Amino acid sequence: MNACTSNTAWLDRTQAALWHPCTQMKQLAATPPLPIERGEGPWLIDYDGRRYLDAISSWWVNLFGHAEPRINAAIVDQLGKIEHVMLAGCTHAPVVELSERLAWLTGLGHAFYGSDGASATEIALKMSFHYWRNSGQPAKTGFVSLQHAYHGETLGALSVTDVALFKATYAPLLRPSHQAMSPDWRLAEPGESAEAYALRAAADLDGYLAAHADTTAAVIVEPLVQGAAGMAMHHPVYLTTAREVCDRHGVHLIADEIAVGFGRTGTFFACEQADIRPDFICLSKGITGGYLPLSAVLTTDQVYAAFYHDDSAQGFLHSHSYTGNPLACRAALAVLDIFEQDSVIEANRVRAEHLTSLLAEVRSHPRVRHFRQTGMIWAFDVADAPPGFGRNCHRLALAQGLFIRPIGSTVYFMPPYVIEAPEMRLMADVTLNILQTL
Repeated sequence: MNACTSNTAWLDRTQAALWHPCTQMKQLAATPPLPIERGEGPWLIDYDGRRYLDAISSWWVNLFGHAEPRINAAIVDQLGKIEHVMLAGCTHAPVVELSERLAWLTGLGHAFYGSDGASATEIALKMSFHYWRNSGQPAKTGFVSLQHAYHGETLGALSVTDVALFKATYAPLLRPSHQAMSPDWRLAEPGESAEAYALRAAADLDGYLAAHADTTAAVIVEPLVQGAAGMAMHHPVYLTTAREVCDRHGVHLIADEIAVGFGRTGTFFACEQADIRPDFICLSKGITGGYLPLSAVLTTDQVYAAFYHDDSAQGFLHSHSYTGNPLACRAALAVLDIFEQDSVIEANRVRAEHLTSLLAEVRSHPRVRHFRQTGMIWAFDVADAPPGFGRNCHRLALAQGLFIRPIGSTVYFMPPYVIEAPEMRLMADVTLNILQTL
C-alpha cells in the first residue's frame, strides 16, 4: 500500500480517496495539493525532494518548526506510559500539569479540553449560555461577534462567524447573532488614527449592548488580529474598552486566541497588550506546536461555581472522546518548556524587526496597500488584484520554494518561530517577484 515514491503517484491516490478541507475539489486539477513526505524546521519536503518554506506555519499551528527534537522526545516518552485514557472518571499527570500552567499564564482556570478551535468556540458559547441559565437569567441567550469574524465552522461557531463564503449556505441551520462594527483600522476614515477608529467601533458595541444586554450572553472577539478577515488588525484600546463595556452591561467577554495565542502577536497572549482578562479564553492551533489536535477553554472561578451543584443537569455535560489526550498534553507541555528555555518572545522581537526591514521594498511597492504587522504576523493587500490572484500567487510562490496561501487579495506571512535570515530573505525576494509578475 505504501509503495508510492513520487509526487505524481500520491496525487493520483489523493484525488481518488480524499476530500480536502476548505477546498473546491474540482479546482485541484489546476492547483493540486502539495504532497509532503517530511519536514525539517521551517521547511516542507515533497516526495521528489523539493523543499518549500512553510511561511504560514501549516495553517498557523506550527511554532518551532517540523520534527522539533524536544517535542518529539516528549511524545515518545509519553507513548511508553499511557497513550489515552478517558477524562470522564479518570485523570493523568500531563493534563493536570498543563491545566496548572495555562491557569498561571492566563489568570483563569478550570481548563476544559476539546480537539480543535471550533470545539473550543462551541465550549465557550455553551458555557456562557449555561452560566446565565444557572444564574437565573435564562433570557441571556444571544451572542455578539465582530463584522468579518471567524470562529470556526461547526454550527455554533459558524453562527458567530461573519464570512459569507463559509456561512451563507448553512444559514437555515444557524442561530442568529449580532455583528458589531469591526475595529479593523483599514476601515478608518482618512486622517482617523487606528486608536480613534477602535474607540469608534467600541462605541458601536456599547450602543448595542445598552439596548440588548438583557438578552445577550457574551461578546466573542479575535484579539488584535481577525485572521480570516484578511489579517485585519486593530488597536489594543478596542479590547480595553470592550472589557469595560461588557463589565458595565453584565455580558461575558470571550477571547478567541485560537490563532493569535502562544506568541503570535508579540506577547504570549494578545489580550496582554490591552491588559485585560476575558471571562473565557479559547486556545488551540499553536498549543501543541503543530503536532497534535488539542484545544482548551479556561474561565473564571465565578463561572465554574455556577455549575458546581448537586443537580447533574446544572453541570457542564459537554464531552469529547479524546478530551485531554495525554500525548497532546505532553506536546503542549514541551511547547511551554521551549518558550521558557529559548526566551522565545524576546527572540521573536528580533526576528520580527529583521523581517520587517527586509520587506521594506514590498511595503513601498506601488501595488501594496495597508502593509501591516503585529508580532509574528505580516500582511498587505494587493491593489487591482486580478481574478484568481490568490491561486496564482500560491502557484508562483511554490515554484520558487515558498508555501503561502493568500486570502483573496491579501498576502500574509505567519512563519514558525525558527526562521532565520536566509529564509526571511527568500520570503521577501519571492514576494517582490510575485508583485512584479502577477
